[in-house]
Amino acid sequence: VQLQASGGGTVQTGGSLRLSCLASGRDASAYNMAWLRHSPGKEREFVAAISWSGYSTYYGDFIKGRFNISRDFAKNTIYLQMNSLKLEDTAVYYCAADRTYVGDGQLYQYWGQGTQVTVSS
Repeated sequence: VQLQASGGGTVQTGGSLRLSCLASGRDASAYNMAWLRHSPGKEREFVAAISWSGYSTYYGDFIKGRFNISRDFAKNTIYLQMNSLKLEDTAVYYCAADRTYVGDGQLYQYWGQGTQVTVSS
């Protein structure tokens, strides 16, 4: 499966952004998918994940209701709606996928390129 993330940009604190990740390839809709992020000087961090069925979702503890992950099966795309953005949300956000694993770890087999999210004051 190939993953293409988009939607990053610069936003002020308290603002919103929606990231998209298009999955392509054979059986693309059958993959569990996730968002992870990486900030300079920090370890890569789990953000959110959604099962292949869409029935199960997982979020990093820091989300506290600010983000929502969803998927559009017709478009083979997942979304990360990010609200109430904070300075510390600044990072490169990566889309990831795996046929069997879904959860708050980083055991995803396939990774897309990142999309930069910058939150400014």
